[in-house]
Amino acid sequence: MFKLITGGLSALCFGLAMPAMAQSSTSAYPSKAIKIIVPFPAGGTSDVLARLLGQKMTEAWGQSVVVENRPGSSGNLGADAGAKSSPDGYTLVLMDVGNLVISPALYKLPFNVLTDFAPVAMVGYSPHLLLVSTKVPANSTSELVAYAKAQNGKVNFAAAAGMGSAAHLAGVIFAQRSGIKWGYVPYKGGAQAITDLIGGQVDVTFNGMVASYPHVKSGKLKLLAVSSAKRNTQLGDTPTVGETLPGFLTGSWQGLLAPAGTPKAIVDKLNAEVARIVALPDIKERLVVLGAEPNNMSPDQFSNWLKTEIPAMAKIVKDEKITVD
Repeated sequence: MFKLITGGLSALCFGLAMPAMAQSSTSAYPSKAIKIIVPFPAGGTSDVLARLLGQKMTEAWGQSVVVENRPGSSGNLGADAGAKSSPDGYTLVLMDVGNLVISPALYKLPFNVLTDFAPVAMVGYSPHLLLVSTKVPANSTSELVAYAKAQNGKVNFAAAAGMGSAAHLAGVIFAQRSGIKWGYVPYKGGAQAITDLIGGQVDVTFNGMVASYPHVKSGKLKLLAVSSAKRNTQLGDTPTVGETLPGFLTGSWQGLLAPAGTPKAIVDKLNAEVARIVALPDIKERLVVLGAEPNNMSPDQFSNWLKTEIPAMAKIVKDEKITVD
C-alpha cells in the first residue's frame, strides 16, 4: 500500500513538473541560431520580409537569425526542406501564396501544406504591380490589351518564380479575361525577371510591390495598374486592374511556418514576436512606403485561411484549366 501511494505521489509530482518544464523550455527559446528558409533567390519580396524579421528577432533575442535562400520548382524545393526539418522552432520557412495555396492545386507535392506545417503568422500582403518595359508602347491596361492583341502572341510575359507561381497565375487569368495571348518566360525568382524586364528582354509581368516599385520610381519600368481591390495611396492615381477587368484581384501573401509538431508554446512565442515586429513604426513605415501591408494573423487564423484558400484556388485552377509541365 505504501509503495502504491509512493508511486502515485511520484507520478503526480512528475505530472505537476511537466508544465513547469515546458514553460522553462519555452522561456529558454531561442538558445541558438534560428534559420529562416526562403524558397526563392535573394532580392524578392519573401527575401526582403524574411531579412526584416530576422534583423528584429536578432536584436530582441540576442540569437542570430540566418536567412537561407533555396530556390527551385516554383519555391517547392525550399518549402519541402522546411517541412522535413526538425520541429524544434529553429528552422522556419517563409512561404508565399504560390507555395501556400497555388502549388497544392497544380503539383503532386512531397509535402502537404495543411498537415506538414504549423502555421506561425501571416506576415503581410503585397498586391501585384502590372509592369511593362519602357520599350512597350502602352501606358494603361486597356492599351496593353490592345497592343497584345495586335501582336497576336508575340508579347512575352515574365513568369516570376516559375510556371505555376502567383505571378504566372495572375498573367494567365489576365490573358484569359482580356482575350489576349502571350508567351510565358519562366524565372526562378522575381529579381531576375525584373532585371530582364528593365533590359527589354521580356515585355510585361506582374510582380510584388516591395521588389518592383523602386524601379518604377527610378523610371526604369512603367507601372500600368495595381492588382488590389482598391487603389493604393502610395501609388498616387495609379488605377487598379479591376477598373478595366472587373473583379480582377491578385497579390502575394507571405506567411511564416514551422514544421508540424513544433511545440505550440514556441509557435505562439514566434507569432507574438512577428506581431510585435510588424507593428514597429520603422517596419510599418518601411513596408507602407514600399506598398506592402502588415497582415499578421494568429496561428489559428492562419490555419483557417489555408483551409479556405487552398480549395478555393483548386477550383480556380480547375475551372480555368490551368496546367504546368
